[in-house]
Amino acid sequence: MSTTVETLSERSAAEVNEEIRALWLRSGGTLSGEQREEYQRLVLEWAAAPQPV
Repeated sequence: MSTTVETLSERSAAEVNEEIRALWLRSGGTLSGEQREEYQRLVLEWAAAPQPV
């Protein structure tokens, strides 16, 4: 799990998406309870991040 605290606007959607992909790869496709919480946080961050035009 990432130990870096990021505000919602600090990272681009692509950067957050890369972290989401890495989480799924680390989990082997099945998220634990803690990983699900991290995934939910990342999805919210991704949705709030600047999207490419």
